[in-house]
Amino acid sequence: MYRAIAANKRNTFIIMGVFIVLIAVIGWIFSEAYGGSTGIFWGTLVGAGIYVLFQYFIAAKLALALNGAKEIQKRDNPRAYRMVENLAIAAGLPTPKVYVIDDPAPNAFATGRDPNHSHVAMTTGLLEIMDDQELEAVLAHEIAHVQNYDIRVMMIVFGLVSAIGLLADMFLRIAWFGGDDDNRNPAFMALGIVAALLAPVIALLVQLAISRQREYLADATGAMTTRYPEGLASALEKLKHHSTGMQRQNSSTAHLFFANPLKGRSLASLFSTHPPLDDRIARLREMGNKF
Repeated sequence: MYRAIAANKRNTFIIMGVFIVLIAVIGWIFSEAYGGSTGIFWGTLVGAGIYVLFQYFIAAKLALALNGAKEIQKRDNPRAYRMVENLAIAAGLPTPKVYVIDDPAPNAFATGRDPNHSHVAMTTGLLEIMDDQELEAVLAHEIAHVQNYDIRVMMIVFGLVSAIGLLADMFLRIAWFGGDDDNRNPAFMALGIVAALLAPVIALLVQLAISRQREYLADATGAMTTRYPEGLASALEKLKHHSTGMQRQNSSTAHLFFANPLKGRSLASLFSTHPPLDDRIARLREMGNKF
């Protein structure tokens, strides 16, 4: 299990490095397209960094608002609140703020920028269909995202994806509507247009790859917290027979959820925010055999 956690952390750092290289390459192509201006190159990097930082501080509140999450206190749902509280204590973390989403689809997510500014949300559907061991396992998975700083990683990744999309859109608008410019390099302008069209797709694929890696890691960490991998495997088995598609469809926050919250499961696995349920179940049961 510890090897699985280490491998997922290593793979995530590698994939995030691809993001940084991608933004640098975009900045270089755009600067060469306009006569090799270093100002454009550094402006691209600094602008992207500022935008990511801005997203880092507001993205958690946006994610909660977009999905209709309402904060609760212990008296509102003692069962859920005490589970989150106890799991946080077991992990040596401050208790995250607890939220409930009025939605029949069984699902949950964690967000925030660090353990001191963390939030755990779950749907009414999850509370209804899961027994105590299964619910505890799902919430341990979400607490694991906080413990492993996945919430920070995904906030940064979300900002990077948004920044790349914004940069690509700006370049295309300038290229088409910016008028004539003697400093333009035709070859790099063409390359820049291709990069602007492909970069958001590549960034999305990288985001999805990171999301899948973090889900595996949270499964492993959550199983270590409860010392009962079968609880999470059983919860995932239940999800195979229930739609996890949320009433509010938000593709921008889909990667945060315990299971795919988007309706329709016909997309290819390459474009999925989550690993296949059967794969996650098999890994958990293999871990259970090693306890």
